[in-house]
Amino acid sequence: MREDDHEAPGEDGREARSGRVETREERADRKWAELLQEVRVTQTGVQILFAFLLTVAFTPRFQGLGQVDRTIYVVTVLLGAAATGALIAPVSLHRIVTGRRLKPETVDWAARFTMAGLVLLLCTVASALLLILRVVVAHSTAYWLAAAALLWFVTCWFVPAVWLFHRSRKGR
Repeated sequence: MREDDHEAPGEDGREARSGRVETREERADRKWAELLQEVRVTQTGVQILFAFLLTVAFTPRFQGLGQVDRTIYVVTVLLGAAATGALIAPVSLHRIVTGRRLKPETVDWAARFTMAGLVLLLCTVASALLLILRVVVAHSTAYWLAAAALLWFVTCWFVPAVWLFHRSRKGR
């Protein structure tokens, strides 16, 4: 678990944090449920995007793509596959270790896979945008628009979390 999740347990084995009093196992159960909700949202998005990407190679227009665009396509598909793998990993991890009293460790690993999946999804979306935009607009414009979209996603997905994290650390 993250450093901020650890506090010394009381006499009854419960730990207090942010007004919650829960055991290590209760915290793991709560965090697991929260993580599953988050993964459900991202899995749907990455699976739809990945399915779309897989069909692109079978369209008539694909044959007319140049080598650069084909390379971008291959990278995009591989990123999508990697994102799919990372975002599904918590499910297989949980299924394999269920019943072995490893829930807190499972939650930690699942959170890592989910974060990796989000980063890979970010790269997949940016790469897919680049590919599509190179077909629609001038190549230099495509790079600028894809970079702007990438910056937007980073701003939405990561900047507020980093800001909140650092702000909460200063308050200690």
